Amino acid sequence: MTRMTLLSNAFFESLKSSDGPVETIETLPPACYIDPDFYRFEVEALFNHEWLCVGRESWAAEPGDYFTTRIVGEPIVVTRTRAGELKAMSAVCQHRAMLVAEGRGNTRGFVCPYHHWVYGLDGALINAPAMERTCGFDKDKIRLPTFKVEVWLGFVFINFDLAAAPLAPRLKAVADALAGYDLAAAEGPPPMTGSFAWNWKVMFENNNDGYHASKLHRGPLHDFVPSELATFPDAAPSDAGFLRFNETTHPDASFNPTQKAVLPIFPKLTAEDRGRMTFANVPPTLSLVMTSDLVIFLILRATGPESLEQDTGLLVAPGAMSDPAFEHRLEMIMTSAGKIIAQDMHVDALVQEGLRSRFAVRSPYSWQEGAQAQFNRWLAPRYEACWRGLNGFKEAAPPLLPASEAA
Repeated sequence: MTRMTLLSNAFFESLKSSDGPVETIETLPPACYIDPDFYRFEVEALFNHEWLCVGRESWAAEPGDYFTTRIVGEPIVVTRTRAGELKAMSAVCQHRAMLVAEGRGNTRGFVCPYHHWVYGLDGALINAPAMERTCGFDKDKIRLPTFKVEVWLGFVFINFDLAAAPLAPRLKAVADALAGYDLAAAEGPPPMTGSFAWNWKVMFENNNDGYHASKLHRGPLHDFVPSELATFPDAAPSDAGFLRFNETTHPDASFNPTQKAVLPIFPKLTAEDRGRMTFANVPPTLSLVMTSDLVIFLILRATGPESLEQDTGLLVAPGAMSDPAFEHRLEMIMTSAGKIIAQDMHVDALVQEGLRSRFAVRSPYSWQEGAQAQFNRWLAPRYEACWRGLNGFKEAAPPLLPASEAA
């Protein structure tokens, strides 16, 4: 029989209670984190039209450099052309859908391993063997689909929507707050990639949740950044990102047993910067955790209603990696941070399990969950606008997308 879908005018009307001041709103419905139909709607509402972080510009710094990634099922290749232009394209061959690139490296062009169709670094089809007998074949009309691309503070963003407005003007407040880190010049080791069995929003919310920090992470590895010292700067409805500041009990606090920075301080930080940790967010894909000596960046890549992949990377001040003791100092931080991350991962997995329960409910927020309110204010209008655009709020709106079949 056909499974009923929850997508309806009433459901989207109910999301309004998640959009507003943190003192008065409630959490999103649990279905937003588990329902396949809602995830498919969300792909259209968010991922098909918003700017998506895919990596760092330094990963494709020289002509011929490329790296690959994927998000919401789309294989992507980002490359630097011989003319120095950064290009982002589909990695899917336009012949039989084989991927033309994997991993990262440097190349003169992309050769499909299946039938040896050859594409230039700009995506143009250069050669297609044994196609001379095919009627009407014109290789000049074939190329890898190209996406909009924009670099913000050294991070590469793409947009599947070629009509999308530029990203940077809507991130001015965030960029101003992060100016002292000079992220475009920061450097770091290759990222780590992991797969996780929970909704991308569960991960994004946990990354930004100040409420749990002094409870879940209580102890000498985290007590110097107490939840009660969190603040949440206002973000305009048109902004593409938002911030959380958390003052620390002493300057240059860092996640290691000394509780003090052990790597070189980012040289342009102000005294105010050094007296707090900064959390910056560009949904739906980028989250930054920033201390005086280290930036941890998280690139979230949704893969399904209850799964995601995440690239976890590190950025340090220019020259920091040349110190012979760099790896040992970094190990001090990451050993401590790893214990905190393990606590978060355990919680994320159990939250996802709880969201599947018939007893999962919508709940009010604490003032220390201000970042969740900011996130909801980003999400809810986009959900509503997409639903209106696709369904027009008809009296008895049909499912936006076909519901899956179940026996």
